[in-house]
Amino acid sequence: MNTYKMGLQSFFALVEALEQIPAIGKKSAQKIALTLSTEDKFLGLKVAHTLEEATRNVRICEKCLGLSESEVCEICLDSTRENGELCIVAHPKDIFTIEAMGEFRGRYFVLDSKAHMQDIDFALLARRIESENIVEVIFALSPTLANEAIMLFVEDALQNTNLRFTKIAQGVPTGIGLDSIDQLSLSRALSARVKI
Repeated sequence: MNTYKMGLQSFFALVEALEQIPAIGKKSAQKIALTLSTEDKFLGLKVAHTLEEATRNVRICEKCLGLSESEVCEICLDSTRENGELCIVAHPKDIFTIEAMGEFRGRYFVLDSKAHMQDIDFALLARRIESENIVEVIFALSPTLANEAIMLFVEDALQNTNLRFTKIAQGVPTGIGLDSIDQLSLSRALSARVKI
């Protein structure tokens, strides 16, 4: 196998590169590498080109810390989204998830999901809240103890404002049996029950 591998250095270099992508294991990396390098070379070239373009053009928005291809993203530039709501998310990909629903019409602020509380750019957040007349900060963070601490920390840091702080509801997902739900979600669903 080693001599065979030595004769396919570029193929196995591609496999190793693909394996470094989160959620792609060795077998998946080999399948993808095989597809891109032999079975569909046009797709391979297209992926290479779009990857090069994305790494050259995609950057972090200076206002919300989400993804953009210019200094300020389209959401932050959209004047119709000036409704006083600022949704705080953990990662830029969370914006995609919320935007896919098409229901939220406010703006966003991204916390680095790997950052510690002391790394949060409160100066940028405070400027944003003041300049955009934000009245409600909505936390759209997954229900973990660390995120609960972050919510309390942000709320405490902004306590001298007249903001309303809310968080997205958590509980029982539609179509899931109670035996498939973790204890924390079920507990929250019971405590946040609504009248029918």
